[in-house]
Amino acid sequence: MLSRDGQPLMPCHPARARELLGKGRAVVVRQVPFVIRLKDRTLGESEVEGVQLRVDPGSKGTGLVLTDEKKEPHDRSSFVTVRRGLVSIELQHRGDQIRAGMRQRAGYRRRRRRANLRYRAPRSDNRARRSGWLPPSLRHRVDTTFSLADRLCRWAPVTEIHVERVAFDTHSLSAGRLLHGTEHQRGPLAGTAIRAHLRAMWNGACAYCGASGVPLNVEHLRPRSRGGSHRVSNLVLACVPCNKAKGSEPVGTFLAHRPGHLAMVLPQVRAPLDDAAAMNATSWQLTAVLATLGRPVQAWPGRLTKANRLAMGLDKTHTLDALCIGPLDHEAGDQIVRFPDHVLTAKATGRGSYASTTPDRHGFPRLLRTRAKQHFGYVTGDLVRAVIPTGKWAGTWTGRVSVRARGQHSLTTSTGRINVSHRHLRLLQRGDGYGWAIRSETTQSTSRKMG
Repeated sequence: MLSRDGQPLMPCHPARARELLGKGRAVVVRQVPFVIRLKDRTLGESEVEGVQLRVDPGSKGTGLVLTDEKKEPHDRSSFVTVRRGLVSIELQHRGDQIRAGMRQRAGYRRRRRRANLRYRAPRSDNRARRSGWLPPSLRHRVDTTFSLADRLCRWAPVTEIHVERVAFDTHSLSAGRLLHGTEHQRGPLAGTAIRAHLRAMWNGACAYCGASGVPLNVEHLRPRSRGGSHRVSNLVLACVPCNKAKGSEPVGTFLAHRPGHLAMVLPQVRAPLDDAAAMNATSWQLTAVLATLGRPVQAWPGRLTKANRLAMGLDKTHTLDALCIGPLDHEAGDQIVRFPDHVLTAKATGRGSYASTTPDRHGFPRLLRTRAKQHFGYVTGDLVRAVIPTGKWAGTWTGRVSVRARGQHSLTTSTGRINVSHRHLRLLQRGDGYGWAIRSETTQSTSRKMG
């Protein structure tokens, strides 16, 4: 809620917002998240206690919660801290899509070089990068979290920011057990090379058919085209026929008719470390960029969040973990008394593509894309309300629109996609690069939880 002069006030209950709008004392500033502005009260005429913003960063999603903490009397001589959750938002990142797009673009370049159709000299890999540089997929996680936190600071009187900062021991995760002391300095390839290590592990035989005494190639269990890495746990030895026959198939599909060999190969597979590496690379930069919002930022360890969540008996989701960030003295009676029943989910969708052409499967331009982004007053991503008078989809619908040049736009609703004419649409909010929805807090989070 905003004051008459546009300054943030304390959040109010939805029923109170409906009352203010019904009496004409407020106007709607934004539909999602729902923000109203009072017409008869300034910041100086209001009592603002301030709220806290708690951020639980993750690789696939990030939880942001606005809370207030109050001291309430416990007995005659002591007070306890009572924390209430006011607004919960789950931000769903699209770092995986960005990473896949960058890999596809790199694949186009490599294919053109190999086919010798259009020579493009590869750039050297010794170029200096500026301090704090991150790959686009990781930079996206930091930028989107900062952008949403900045908006919340403009819509609510945030006085301090609490963020969970964790570091994952990727060496222990790779080994599957907790390492101590000098064990961190010795990996699976200590004192040997990759090919020698794989020959010793598979006794110089093909991991798929067991053939020995033949030329063997280093094979990726999870293909690089499907996100596989060069970790030694993702490598095996394979003969040339098996290597060609497997291609880019998953190992489970390739060995489905040979369960004996599949049972020998699968124990080597380890969980990917992509999410843990992303958290390690972005946690410190996220804390630094949040400090530029002008509010004091405090970082707390993940073990404190887990202890608070277990003490309160809450489920493990990003938003509930964000609510549990920060110290609570449970022995003294501090507790979390309320969390929002509904969570606002913000799925990062981007603002369209900058490509001027659509490539074919080889990476060559297939057709030109139109330069016009707006058709009949609407742009893809706008939040609209459709009132369809007749037909199969008669009724009132609200959702994000995908525009078409002929005016028959596509509308994404909770039940699916429908086609609707631009004459039946009314603009509610311009697209901001996010797809907004609401889910219940009692259900499982839509994004995988890391840490």
